[in-house]
Amino acid sequence: MKNVSMITEFVLLGLSSDPQIQTMLFVLFLGIYLLTLVGNLVMILVIRVDPRLHTPMYFFLGHLSFLDLSFSSVTVPKMLQNFLSQKKSISVWGCITQSFFCLLCGCAEASLLSAMAYDRYAAICHPLLYTMVMNRPLCMVMVSAAWGIGVLNSLVNNLFIHKLHFCGSNIIFHFCCELPSLFPLSCTDPTANKFLLSGSSAFLGLLTLPLILFSYSRIISAILNIRSSEGQAKAFSTCSSHLTVVLLFYGTALFRYISPASGSVLERMVSIQYSVITSLLNPLIYSLKNQEVKAALQRMLKQQKCASWYNKSCVILLRK
Repeated sequence: MKNVSMITEFVLLGLSSDPQIQTMLFVLFLGIYLLTLVGNLVMILVIRVDPRLHTPMYFFLGHLSFLDLSFSSVTVPKMLQNFLSQKKSISVWGCITQSFFCLLCGCAEASLLSAMAYDRYAAICHPLLYTMVMNRPLCMVMVSAAWGIGVLNSLVNNLFIHKLHFCGSNIIFHFCCELPSLFPLSCTDPTANKFLLSGSSAFLGLLTLPLILFSYSRIISAILNIRSSEGQAKAFSTCSSHLTVVLLFYGTALFRYISPASGSVLERMVSIQYSVITSLLNPLIYSLKNQEVKAALQRMLKQQKCASWYNKSCVILLRK
């Protein structure tokens, strides 16, 4: 990399310079990361094992859990290492690689949430045609498009960063490498890269946000037309989990990548929200508010008990 040979590594300042606070932050984020791993792996396992969850909604949810698992694994392990290290450095190649996967996971998750919004629209507004509309080929195309958009967007932005020269300060006022944090460190003019990132982020928003707004406008209209309050509550419960995830992830991610970098505490808090906290909350939101997931977890636990007990009475337990 001739363009960045003047600097061989960057320094990530992280969230605090106080050693005692860093120790507490290490314990906190280690716990968050372990819970994120367990929660998302359990969701993937339950969806894969239970035949009753082999539906379009849980097909998307399985990919969402994998994305959350990947997103958190891109940023948190290096952050944990820096909490315990005095030299909080990362190589230039490592920094660019981390920014690549951060942008890939973020774009893919935004696209996937848009596909899930359409799935909820089809389930609530066209329940009789749901299995025909959301068939497996369409689900595969939508998931493949989400991954493709993520890879393409990240690849284009990270290829053009190689045109920048990093020869001045190597200090990043952040806990991970994201493209907006790298631009202020460039000795050459990064205006074109900023416009490319803002433009691609805005394009992603214009590509996915209208589908989300259309889907939920029709969903809300359909729910209001239901006469019974019980029916309205049941219909809303089928999409409330997804709506909560959209609000948690979508606004903060777009704000981070469209607004100019300032190195402020707010920026770091916003990044923690969509790259760490959302990945932790997603499996909790979908499991705590979803009766089908709860039932699948209970069935899986009963099967494990039967496998360990080797007792014929477990057949009765499973039938219940």
